Amino acid sequence: MRNRPYDVPPLDLIEGFEAATRNLSFTRAGAELNLTQSAVSRQIKALEEWLGAPLFERRPRALVLTRDGETLHKAVPGILRAVEDVAHKIRYEQQARTLTVTTTASFASLWLIPRLPGYTREHPELDVRISAANKFMDLERSNVEIAIRHTSVMPDGAARKLFEEEVFPVCAPQLLSDPDKPIAMPSDLHHHVLLHYDDPANRIAWLDWPTWLESVGLNDFKAAGSVRFNQYEQVVVAAASGQGVALGRSPLLKQMLQDGRLVAPFSDKSVAPRAYFVLTSRMAENNPEVIEFVDWLFREAGQETRSHRRVPTVRRAKPSARNP
Repeated sequence: MRNRPYDVPPLDLIEGFEAATRNLSFTRAGAELNLTQSAVSRQIKALEEWLGAPLFERRPRALVLTRDGETLHKAVPGILRAVEDVAHKIRYEQQARTLTVTTTASFASLWLIPRLPGYTREHPELDVRISAANKFMDLERSNVEIAIRHTSVMPDGAARKLFEEEVFPVCAPQLLSDPDKPIAMPSDLHHHVLLHYDDPANRIAWLDWPTWLESVGLNDFKAAGSVRFNQYEQVVVAAASGQGVALGRSPLLKQMLQDGRLVAPFSDKSVAPRAYFVLTSRMAENNPEVIEFVDWLFREAGQETRSHRRVPTVRRAKPSARNP
């Protein structure tokens, strides 16, 4: 006689069954669970023996759920999700004084990290962790509380727009001091090296120099040279050190423009099709630390959006017909 309060099969058999139903392949299910094909097959056989009913029809090149398999399949994902949610909630509460934020490398380096000391000084008890990666992470599975994502659309209704982005040329102030190589109008860029963010997949065409030049009517343009980088932060470092002219992004570079490390020689700007959105983990959205950090993000962004359209540009007199 069983003394256990719940007459249910072992959880590892249920996990193996769930993976097999999604993949309809013991081999692919094994790869997902880091098990061999034969190990998953044994799990399914053990579950079938426990239930006393076949769950799959084993055809030569496919698996097909039986009627009993379909019945079990309807229940299993909800059961596993409920266990996962509770486990994540418990784990999160044990780490309640840790806050992990994921975002792009460029946003972390250029916007978030420079402002972070102001927040951590006021919250010394909180362990803030920044996870910079140019890919979306599953917040629940990765135990990450907050994501700041750079995208055109956020289908999740819980996401809130932090701010939009403008694109315009920037350079070090010393590049403006050479009278033989003026930068008074876009066509003057032919005197200078252009710094490119190299994006082979062309996911962000608005940060591509040919696209910007075409937008200001310079279709057949040849610069003095070009240097390419595969990380946007590298483009910014090169521009600030006087190596050439880059396409800047506001508000990401607003602080560097305000303190004079960079200047914007023209008033021409374009609005990028992507914006920055804030998303919180379902398990952490009601946590006070998460709510407070998100509020702080929007306070900082509010200061930016009230002034980022007034990005400093170089003021010049009008002595020459060269000025647009």
